[in-house]
Amino acid sequence: DYWHSVVGGIERARQELRPFNVSVDYLCYHQGNKESYLEVCRRVEESNVDAVLIAPNFRNETLALTDYLQAKKIAYAFIDFNMEEANALTYIGQDSYKSGYIAAKILMRRYREGQELALFLNNQKNSPAEVQMQRRLEGFMQYLAAEHKNLTIHDVVLHKEDTAANEEVLDAFFSGHPKATLGVVFNSRVYQVAAYLQKKNLKLDALVGYDLLQKNVEHLKNGEVNYLIGQRPGLQGYCGIKALCNHVVFKKPVTAVKYMPIDILMKENIDFYFEFE
Repeated sequence: DYWHSVVGGIERARQELRPFNVSVDYLCYHQGNKESYLEVCRRVEESNVDAVLIAPNFRNETLALTDYLQAKKIAYAFIDFNMEEANALTYIGQDSYKSGYIAAKILMRRYREGQELALFLNNQKNSPAEVQMQRRLEGFMQYLAAEHKNLTIHDVVLHKEDTAANEEVLDAFFSGHPKATLGVVFNSRVYQVAAYLQKKNLKLDALVGYDLLQKNVEHLKNGEVNYLIGQRPGLQGYCGIKALCNHVVFKKPVTAVKYMPIDILMKENIDFYFEFE
């Protein structure tokens, strides 16, 4: 759902730019699959393009690609995640650190004395995308360090795809930690925890996650998730294409960083949420 929204924004920009003979080609890779990502990088280098919009996934492979693009004087922009050392024309996405800080602030409004906190983490540690999760975690922990120094915190590591293994992990965790009634997921897979809670007829006092995937929104409306933080993927795609065209076609200056709003969605306001006017 997240990437379909990105494409929707790109298509909106493409339609606006059709009078200027701007075309867009999509090169898709499987997220977290290095060979798939490398194949897309090779296809970029073999193609005749004027600009590239990149959702980066592997640090070294991305830096090799951006070195090539720099040598060829081809403009490139990042969405979703920023690699500052790659010197992109622009980055369009959230300030991950501040979004983590805000996630902690809204979650801990539900805190009562004696409660414990579960951090539901991903087991993939080597992807640059996990650096984004790490920045969210840093912002989250910064708030806790200032406001809740004595809070008991548990790390619960979940698998990306293995539902059965996750159920075993969550069974063991919740049976052993009855006071852990606050939870946060730093990526878009809060539905994994929410689906488990729904299946087991359990409920946390508060659960926060990211991204308005359909499954996440359903659990928000049902009450398993209390807050979702949205990062406007459609607007990221739209602004990414517009920024590259402003640079390449119209020779206009482009802002180096364009941070997206940090949208906080609850079941009471989710039905009124939209990205574009």
